[in-house]
Amino acid sequence: MLEIRNLHARIGDKEILKGVTLSVKAGEVAAIMGPNGSGKSTLSYVIAGREGYEVTQGDVLLDGVSILDMPPNERAAKGLFLAFQYPLEIPGVTTHTFLRTAMNAQRKARGETELTTADFMKVMNAAAGKLGVARDMLRRGLNVGFSGGEKKRLEVLQMALLEPRFGILDETDSGLDIDALRIVAEGVNTLRSPERGFLVITHYQRLLDYIVPDSVHVLSAGRIVKSGGKELAHELEKNGYRDYVATAA
Repeated sequence: MLEIRNLHARIGDKEILKGVTLSVKAGEVAAIMGPNGSGKSTLSYVIAGREGYEVTQGDVLLDGVSILDMPPNERAAKGLFLAFQYPLEIPGVTTHTFLRTAMNAQRKARGETELTTADFMKVMNAAAGKLGVARDMLRRGLNVGFSGGEKKRLEVLQMALLEPRFGILDETDSGLDIDALRIVAEGVNTLRSPERGFLVITHYQRLLDYIVPDSVHVLSAGRIVKSGGKELAHELEKNGYRDYVATAA
């Protein structure tokens, strides 16, 4: 599924990732936890192909194929999805127009027939209903004036429509109250399947009470310094990252 091999990356002269190695099999959910500045978001951006990050060593493979030379849209067409910590607002572009454009762009890239407006609306409304996304939200500008929880629900809706092979959630619990957290987690859990993998990046153990991971990995100073099962998240919640920051140093 997703394989990260000795990945080194930097911004300008600052090296942030210093040899990350991690494999996530199909059907698995892996969680990345770590202190601020450890490289968690950088890891997600490098995998997704965001500009400004230079890979100096290593590789990232999706289904056995290197994706580092692919532009972001090609990575997305291959089945990679990134849910941002802070979803962007796009005034003037309605949410349903954005969703239909994204969905049909991927279908076209895969050689599939694009959906008509009527067919898309049926699919979108069905998925939105399951996630508790109100229809009036779909007619508003993308993320404009939405709460943090509403923005995250829309990202999960986008993921549900695109049906990616591999989903990366970059601190998707940031700014969510407990009710919004449950709704977002339930949406992610409905997408779990033997053919799909997830990488969940978070500061806090509470998200992993709802999206139960198969493995937990501690990222500190650009390296994975500890790996374990879901019980590792509870240990981190209790004791913090102090010991692992010292290990990375």
